[in-house]
Order: sequence, then structure tokens, then C-alpha cells
Amino acid sequence: MDTRTDYMGLELKHPVVPSASPLSRSLDSIKRLEDAEAPAVVMYSLFEEQITHESHQLDHFLSYGAESYNEATTYFPDLSNYNIGPDEYVNLIAKARQAVDIPIIGSLNGASVGGWIDYAKKIEQAGAHALELNVYHIPTNMHISSIQVEQIYLDILEAVKSNVSIPVAMKLSPFFSATANMARMLCEKRVDALVLFNRFYQPDFDLENLEVVPHLVLSDSNELRLPLRWVAILYGRIPADLAITSGVHTYEDVLKGMMAGAKVTMMASELLHHGLHRIKEIVADMVKWMEEREYESVRQMQGSMSQMNVAQPAAFERANYMKTLQSWKHDPTGILI
Repeated sequence: MDTRTDYMGLELKHPVVPSASPLSRSLDSIKRLEDAEAPAVVMYSLFEEQITHESHQLDHFLSYGAESYNEATTYFPDLSNYNIGPDEYVNLIAKARQAVDIPIIGSLNGASVGGWIDYAKKIEQAGAHALELNVYHIPTNMHISSIQVEQIYLDILEAVKSNVSIPVAMKLSPFFSATANMARMLCEKRVDALVLFNRFYQPDFDLENLEVVPHLVLSDSNELRLPLRWVAILYGRIPADLAITSGVHTYEDVLKGMMAGAKVTMMASELLHHGLHRIKEIVADMVKWMEEREYESVRQMQGSMSQMNVAQPAAFERANYMKTLQSWKHDPTGILI
């Protein structure tokens, strides 16, 4: 069975890629990921705040929050107790590049062009095979329009692409008013891949102490449906590769992602919760399913269930809304079925 896939020009032995998480915080951990048969590793994110050393006030807990990406487990502002610093991050990539044979994808998390452009170049120089930009921006300013929000993403991408030659992916929020148009504009700026979608971790209120507190909830497979839908819609309509993140936990999730049109499916929560052995298990189950149905390769199924290839493409749009509502059933006894 040929499980290979290609992502941003990188040939990977299968599509189950560990996304940014604490699993890549040390060289030993990266080696363990390779031993667990990860086909590539997305490094944990280097934050813009770690580079610029900006101070954070209460409003950042409400609009940013350290839980702004899958690998975060604590809240700012104590940056000294968070991940290693920017230079150490670059050095870790350089060491990993020499120590393992799988592709290393750097990750930058921020909301402005800022000083992280320099670190994009340093990450490339350290030997990273590609770079993922995690633009985490919640527009709480009432005077910023949707066009201005979109321009932030476009400006960051353009600046990074102008300074590095390695492939660049952009991890997007699901909250654009015109997602397809945004994807098109990013492709015009030469993005190499789109990663759908960034999870927005929300703070909670502690009613006893009247404090804003972190509330980390790992994903589950139900969260797959949103990125699955948009990958299926975008497949074949834009030149960029597509990656699914959020909600990837089982071999069924991986298969669905491939059929929608993703080149890779990224997971963190499943590995953090159940262990690295899940990579092998998921790939083995995926191969078994494919063999039983006489698939010859992963590439054969990629995009087979995308909007452009299904009999009822309207199912991905509003026509499915009424059908979904009508699928609800009620038992006269009062029990929901």
C-alpha cells in the first residue's frame, strides 16, 4: 500500500503529521517522534511576544490568551517560564535538522509583521524544510474593518515570502467573512499551503476569585467537520496545498481528510492524550481500511469527496442546512433519538 503524500514539495511517507505541541520542545522528543514514525514534525510555535518582549495586560487574556494554539498549556505574561527563547528555538531546529531524517517545519505565532521576519530567516538558515505562520489575531478594535484584518494576514505573508525561500504555510482562523476569497488572495501572495483551522482557546471566569483564568480543552473528532468542509470546498480551486488540523484523532478522521482533499492531517491532542504509539496504530488501521476497499494509494483518494467531485456539491453549502435540521427526530415518549 502506497501511503505517501506530498506537502509543500516535501514527500512524506504518510499523511499523519504531529502539529505544533509540547512534543517538539526538546531534541529527545523530536527523536521520539521520528521513532514513532512521524513523517514530519511541526515545531511548537515561537511567539511574536517572545521576540519583541512586549508586555501583556488583562485585555490580552481576553483577546489573545496563551491558549491561542494547540500546544499551549499555560497563560502569559511570564514569558521566562514559557518555552525556550528565540535563539534557543533556532538552535533546536538546527540540532533537529542534523539529528533526524524527517522534515522539520518551523512555526511562528503572531499578529503583526514585527521582528519575527528576522526569525523567519533564521529558522530557514537553521535548516527548517518549511515554515508555518500561525497568525492569531482577534479584532477587538471597533474601528478595524474586515478588509484591514485580511490585510494583516496578507502583509505578514508577503513580508515572510520576500525574505525566505523555503515553503510557507499559513494557519487560518475559521472566522473570515469570505473564506474562499481570503484563500484566493493568500494564493496570489504565493502561500504554499493553508492549514485549516486555528483553534481559538477561550478564557473562563473564576466566580470565586473574580479572575480571568485559562481553560484548556483538547479537541475531539467533532471539531473535524468545519475544516473538513472547507478543505472539500477549496480543493481544486486554489493552487496551495491544504492541511487539516483540529479534530484529527482516528484513522477515519485521516481518511475523511484525504477524501476532502487534504495533503496531510495534523494532530496534537490525540498524541498528547494517548501517546505517540497512536501514529503507527492510525496508519495501520488506515491501510487496513484501504486494502479492504482495494485502494492502491493515498493519492488515489485525495479529493475524491471534494465539492468538485461529489454528485451533490450543494451539500457543502446552504442546501445542506435544511436537510441537517430535518434529520433531527423526536420520540413521542420524550426521549431524543
